[in-house]
Amino acid sequence: MADRTSLTRARIVRLNAKLHPPTQYELAYYDRYRLAPFLVEAQTPAEIIPHVSQADAVFVVSVAMPASVIRALERCVIISRMGTGVDKIDVAAATERGILVANVPYFCVEEQADHAMALLLALARKIPQMSQIMREGTWSKARDLMRTNQRLPGRVLGLVGFGNSAQAMARRARGFGMRVIATRRNLDAARAAAAEIGVELADLDTVLAESDYVSLHLPLTGETYHLFDAVTLSKMKPGAYLINTARGAIVDEAALAAALRAGRLAGAGIDTFEGIDLFSGVEGPPNHPFLQLDNVVLTPHVAAGSVQAMQDVAKGAVENVVAALSGYWPDPVNIVNRDVQPHTRLAAYSPQLFTGL
Repeated sequence: MADRTSLTRARIVRLNAKLHPPTQYELAYYDRYRLAPFLVEAQTPAEIIPHVSQADAVFVVSVAMPASVIRALERCVIISRMGTGVDKIDVAAATERGILVANVPYFCVEEQADHAMALLLALARKIPQMSQIMREGTWSKARDLMRTNQRLPGRVLGLVGFGNSAQAMARRARGFGMRVIATRRNLDAARAAAAEIGVELADLDTVLAESDYVSLHLPLTGETYHLFDAVTLSKMKPGAYLINTARGAIVDEAALAAALRAGRLAGAGIDTFEGIDLFSGVEGPPNHPFLQLDNVVLTPHVAAGSVQAMQDVAKGAVENVVAALSGYWPDPVNIVNRDVQPHTRLAAYSPQLFTGL
């Protein structure tokens, strides 16, 4: 059982308190474990550091935590990412300082797969264009447009990355009668899952050349930054569609816009962006080339959202902190920097840790 005394004494800071206010589920988990986080909205390192320098634990949603912030953490045990991606956290700097970084990697697997599939269907059936035509009352245009639609059964979906969300999307696509091929860095690690779902594994060039739809399911790293540049996009099957619910900077957006304008690619479904900062707190119509294209379906980084996902991410992120501040490792699947040597000794994770709390 977690040590209530250690939890109530701890200084805990919850960043992004205005941009991403705590949900009812998050507040309920704070109450359950008698946590009293300081709710902070700060964007720059200079603004963040005074709040976190003496923190024992930090919750973060979307704000960046570069090395300058990490180095200012004098007593922090854990940084708990309320989500999956950690590309905005300097994990190497945290590891060097003995600070555990944890996330909630599975909270939105089904939601991301649903959203990616919804984008695919919207593109396949030209739903945004049809909706606009209906509003305009120019219905004959719709009849002309529908004649270019392709039946989904027999179409090919290519998955770049074959982790949990990609596998969940593969199951959906297979239900629509699509052929699914996938690639990832270590193909051998995916063979059992691929066989179970009915997915073919191949190298990236094969996936690009054969797929009518390409969906991205991989993290943003130094290796994947602008992985889909002009060269990669040129290898895609002419008339194919690109779907990105992963990270915006995996795609060179200028190159994608050029390929769409030229008609080499038929369209794109995009939920994440490099050139639009959806978490700055500043709203208004963005200036971006994608918004000038009628063959692009855009959503504002909402693929992860659902009632259940928000509950799961709150539970996972809070329990990561409760475990670490009580002297235990969090659930191993939630640990990002598994090679970290914590500056406070942690006992092995146990599912019984939260019993009775």
